Parts: sequence; structure tokens; C-alpha cells
Amino acid sequence: MKPQHVVSADAWTAARRDLLAREKAASKAREALTAERAALPWMAVETSYEFDGPDGGVTLGDLFEGRGQLIVSHFMFAPEWEAGCPSCSFWADGYNGQIAHLNQRDVSFAAISRAPLEKLLAYRKRMGWSFTWVSSGGTTINQDFGVAFAADDDPSPDAKNYNFGTSRFNGPDAPGFSVFARDGERIYRTYSCYSRGLEILNPTYHFLDLVPKGRDEAGLKFAQAWVSRKDEYS
Repeated sequence: MKPQHVVSADAWTAARRDLLAREKAASKAREALTAERAALPWMAVETSYEFDGPDGGVTLGDLFEGRGQLIVSHFMFAPEWEAGCPSCSFWADGYNGQIAHLNQRDVSFAAISRAPLEKLLAYRKRMGWSFTWVSSGGTTINQDFGVAFAADDDPSPDAKNYNFGTSRFNGPDAPGFSVFARDGERIYRTYSCYSRGLEILNPTYHFLDLVPKGRDEAGLKFAQAWVSRKDEYS
């Protein structure tokens, strides 16, 4: 690739210091936003969800594994699909190495998808993952948390069904993350994010944001048109 602007060491350092000041301001703004996120009110989860796990039935409470907090990946994998969503898989490639560290901070992690358990486990093995993954089966958790839509859902572009009613998602499944906390047997929803709110949870994007080309997605049919499952790149 061709250099875009070559300067002396002193000029480069000066430009980097200018950017550093703005990066520090952005970090402080992010810290303030993080505090606001932690201060959100909680919503009691009134529905008793039971999932299909490798060892049988698993409740939402079981997914906490005795800890006080739980992060759930709403992983796009519709029952009729033979493989998980490539974009969700792109995110999932970063999960395994994080879980031991999350556990040390009183956080458990699990993925939940609508596909049958045997498909989930076969795909997990193919991709080399080991994180907890359960099938939501006949439960309504995907619909309740805004990541699955009925076939007769209003197809008009103005019918906003995603990201808290701010956008339209066309398809049976959508991606998202939800965070839960528990107090004894009571479970609460403390946070959910969708759409571009998911980017904070993708380490590859943060690495790409450091390089000159960035994410290099300009001109693509859609932003993630370049993304494939990791074993499908040529």
C-alpha cells in the first residue's frame, strides 16, 4: 500500500500527541457512559425459561453457574439452518479466551440459539469453541428479547422491530447481547444491546481500527460482506 503522508519524526510525534489528547477525551467520555450503563434500572425476569443443554434441561438461573452476573450472546442460528450466522461466528471467535477472566469478576457467559442442540454442538466442535451454548427450543426468550421474529411480522419498512423499536431487521433471527444479575432466586435484566452496539464486544474490529486501512469496508455491498466463518476464508 502507498504511504498517505510521510513526515519527519518530530512532526509525526506532534500529530500523534494531538490525536492522543482526543483519545484521552474519548476514554473519559466512555468511562462516563460505562457508569451510566451500570446505573440503569433493573427489570425483573418473570418468565421461567428452560433450555436444552448437553446434560439435559437448563434454566436461565443455571447458566449463572453460581455467580451473580450473566452475559448472554443471542447467537443467530435458526432451527432450519445447517450452520451458525457468519457474523455471529466472527464475534464468537473471541469468546473462549475471555471466559476465565469474566469468571474471576463474578460473571458467567453463555450463548443461546433457536437451533436444535445437536446442530449447536456440532457447529461448536467444527469451530473449535468450548463456551456454554444451549438451545432455546420452544421457549420465547428470543422473541421476548427482540432477536427472533414471527413469519407474519409486518414486512413494511416502517415497522421497526429491532433495537428497541429504532430499526428494521429482515430475517427470522437477529443478533444481540443481554446481561442479567441475580439476587437469590430472583433474576433481573440489566442491559441489552443490538446493532452497532455490539461492536464493543468484537476484539477484531478494535484491532482493525488501529491500522491505516481500518475496517476497509467502504465500497462493499454491506459492511460485513467480507466476513466468513474462519474455516471458509480462501
